Amino acid sequence: MREEKKYLRAGLVGSGFAARFHYEALERVYGVNVEVVGVYSPTRKNREAFAAERGIRPFSSLDELIQATDVLHVCTPPVTHEPVAVQALRRDRSVIIEKPFTGYFGDGDPSFNGRTFSRSHGLEEAVASIKRMREAEAAGRGRILYAENWVYAPSIQKEREIIEKSGAHVLWLYGMEAHSGSHSPYYGIWSHSGGGSLMGKGVHPLTACLYLKRVEGRARLGKPIRPLSASARVHSITGSDQFRDLGHLKTGYTDVEDFAQLHVLFEDGTVADIFASELLLGGVRNNLEVVADNHRGVCSINPNTSFMTYTPDEQYLRDVYVVEKTETKQGWAFTSPDEDWFTGYQHEMEAFYRSIASDTEPESDSQLAGDTIAVVYAGYCSAEQNGTEVAVPRIS
Repeated sequence: MREEKKYLRAGLVGSGFAARFHYEALERVYGVNVEVVGVYSPTRKNREAFAAERGIRPFSSLDELIQATDVLHVCTPPVTHEPVAVQALRRDRSVIIEKPFTGYFGDGDPSFNGRTFSRSHGLEEAVASIKRMREAEAAGRGRILYAENWVYAPSIQKEREIIEKSGAHVLWLYGMEAHSGSHSPYYGIWSHSGGGSLMGKGVHPLTACLYLKRVEGRARLGKPIRPLSASARVHSITGSDQFRDLGHLKTGYTDVEDFAQLHVLFEDGTVADIFASELLLGGVRNNLEVVADNHRGVCSINPNTSFMTYTPDEQYLRDVYVVEKTETKQGWAFTSPDEDWFTGYQHEMEAFYRSIASDTEPESDSQLAGDTIAVVYAGYCSAEQNGTEVAVPRIS
């Protein structure tokens, strides 16, 4: 006899870019019956417009939305992630938290400047935030599910299978996320975003690297292989007096970097290198290379050559979506037939709701999220010291 699908109620907090792609991914969940009951955003105009477009209810308070849902999607600026998540977890709701997970956003003083605060203090405060969120999770029945879509991208999951089945020892990972600048109006302001390129872009390939080393450790050793130390350099290239602004890149970042290079040392002596920037034209670049003792894997999330187009005049494609953040459709383009599929959004949501319905641990959990943020802020400490190696705090 066919088992009836479990029914779960979902609510969205936020009405911007992240909330839109969460909603679209939820429409593709098939293993669980999911009803999106509504949305809350502190700006009435925004929440009502978002709700009207999708035929869902605009809620006038966060508490009211939490009461009406089983699962809360936290699609708000990172500075709000902890208070929103903790409020829901205390009501035994599961929370799907968009990346970055949490961080340090200053002391609340309007004069706070992200370029001048002590990075070691930032690391301490970020770790304290992680612990508070994980304690709230442990104290109730709700789960934290960390919405890092790279973990669920098909190419990363295929690499996971290879590592598990072949007993691979991963020696070096190299990853990058880069494009021409963020969608978010809050990006570029440390008190909202908790950092620049290292935080906003670097968390994607970094989490994938941490995840694959975790997979390897479980398969070969019976326990995850965790990050040990980090070294990094960060730069504000578009803020330099020598930068020539031709109008193609987003500029005007208030107090964050637009380029970051991060080196991670793992417990087993292996390494990962991460590059993140706002300096890349030609669309988003999301890729990860895995160098192991028995194979090499290249995960090309964006761009990839599953479908390409050429047109002598982009007006022919004026009504066609090509790929995120490309500046022109003219000439050859990496036109994605289903961008969300390749980037893992629908797979992520499917996995999350199956996990909640079956009360099982997700692949992307609060431990992985915590390790990611701990490495990022250890990297900022290193950058403050011009690249000196800094120990990564142990998130337990």
